Amino acid sequence: MSVIQKLFDAQDNQDLNAYNEVVSKDYVWLKHSTGEEIPRDELSKWLISSDAPKTENARIIYENNEIGVAHFFVSFKDGSRQAVLVVYIIKDGKIIRSETGATNMPKK
Repeated sequence: MSVIQKLFDAQDNQDLNAYNEVVSKDYVWLKHSTGEEIPRDELSKWLISSDAPKTENARIIYENNEIGVAHFFVSFKDGSRQAVLVVYIIKDGKIIRSETGATNMPKK
């Protein structure tokens, strides 16, 4: 199974152990919208919480042992939605960095 699919499954199941198996302890997420760099522990607390956005229509566009590209939609508790394109940097079978670009979508 792909590293990105394992990540998606861990997030869908809110499984912190599975999440930490595929995301390096040195991981950082670069949010292009703000320029913030968010470390793994901070991100995992949010993604594996009741405030986590709901991911829909996730698809892996490309993945090899060094890089992955995926697209999905996220819905937030306030009803806002975004289309997200993400690039994952992979090293030694773990995700070490991701960068996202998001486009606001109409509320459902």
